[in-house]
Amino acid sequence: MHYGYLLIAVVLEVCGTLLLPVSENFTRPVPTVSLIVCYAAAFYCLTFALSVLPVAVVYATWSALGIFLITMLGYLLLGQALEWRAWVGLAMIVVGVFLVNAFGSER
Repeated sequence: MHYGYLLIAVVLEVCGTLLLPVSENFTRPVPTVSLIVCYAAAFYCLTFALSVLPVAVVYATWSALGIFLITMLGYLLLGQALEWRAWVGLAMIVVGVFLVNAFGSER
């Protein structure tokens, strides 16, 4: 279940990040409150993953999946262009997350 909490934390962090431009520099109350709630809930869920998994594994997974999802959603939803080098980098992130999780040990 600790990986479940980690994945929920990543999804909440990505939602919060996607709400940043919608908040228009924190001038729109509903998106601003929503992104604060998303980030707070993400960190809350992250604590449950950290109670079992090493911080290096959790943070590497959190960062990499967040970058990967934000990049993919920016491409799919916002029409942001990606060069071939970006696609290679995303593939390397996926491989890196796999390696960190495969060879990172639980406490």
